[in-house]
Amino acid sequence: MILVVDAINKHKFHDVLEEMFRLRARVFGERLGWEVNIVDGMERDQFDDLDPAYAIGLDDDGNVVSCVRALQTTGPHMLSDVFADILDGEPPIRDPHMWESTRFCVDTKRLGRGNGRGSVNHATCELMIASLESAMNAGVSDIVTVIDPVMNRVLKRSGNAPYDYVGKTVPMGKVPAMAALLDATDERVSAIRTFSGIESDVFLTDEEGRALFDKSRTPQTEVASDTVSTLPERAANDNHGTFNALTSYCRDQLNAARTHEERAAARALVRSITETVSEKDRVRLETALRHMAD
Repeated sequence: MILVVDAINKHKFHDVLEEMFRLRARVFGERLGWEVNIVDGMERDQFDDLDPAYAIGLDDDGNVVSCVRALQTTGPHMLSDVFADILDGEPPIRDPHMWESTRFCVDTKRLGRGNGRGSVNHATCELMIASLESAMNAGVSDIVTVIDPVMNRVLKRSGNAPYDYVGKTVPMGKVPAMAALLDATDERVSAIRTFSGIESDVFLTDEEGRALFDKSRTPQTEVASDTVSTLPERAANDNHGTFNALTSYCRDQLNAARTHEERAAARALVRSITETVSEKDRVRLETALRHMAD
C-alpha cells in the first residue's frame, strides 16, 4: 500500500521518511553505484529540501519497501540541474503540467519473486499506479523520469512503456541513465492494473499509514528486520533454493537484454550482485552464468 507524504503532512512521518532515505542509500549508493550523498546511512540531496511529494510503499508488516519522488519541472529538478548531460543540448523541460519522477526504487531485500503481494513486481506496479493517479489528481498530464535500461524494460513489460525519450543515454554509476516520458492517463493506469492484477485502491490514509508503519516498529519486528538480508546476501546465507532464485534473477536480466546498451547494463548489474556474496557463491554464480557472458 502507498502512503503519500508531502509538505502538508511530512511532520507526521519523519521516521517513515528516514526509512525511505535509507532504502535510497542501499539502492542508488550501494547497488547502482551512483555518486550520491549518504549521511548516517541515508541518501538525501538538495531536491529533498524543496518539499517534493513522495509515494512510499509499505508492506503488510509496515516496512518501507518502495518509494518515488515527484518534483515540479517549473523549478529546480534533477534533469535540468544534475542530469543535464542526458538532455544533450536540449533546453530543460519547464511545464506546469509535467512532473519529474526520480528516485524510483523497490527493496529487493524484503520483496520476493512472482507477481503476488510481497513481490517486487507487485510493489513496482503499485508504485507506478500511485504515481500516475497522484499526477492526474493534481492536474498533471505527463511525467518525465530518469531511469536505467533495466527499469526501462520493467516499464515496457508492465504496460507502462514510455511514449518517448528525451536526449540521450549517458553513463551513471554502474548503469546508464536515460529520460523517459509517460502520459498520466486512465488508459495507462488501466494497462498496469491489468498486467499486475491490482484492482483495489492503492493509497493509505495518513491514519492508516501511521498505524501500519508503527506496526513495524515493535521490538519483535525490529529484530526480524535486522536479520533480513538483501537478495544477494540471502544467496550467501540461506538455503540452496534462494541461491537458485538469485541465479534465475540474474539470468532473467541477461536474457531480457536486447540492445548493446541493455546487455552492458545487465552485465553491470550482475557484477554488482556478485560483489556482495561470498567467494564460494560468487564462483558458483559466475559458473552458472558463464555461457551467457557473450
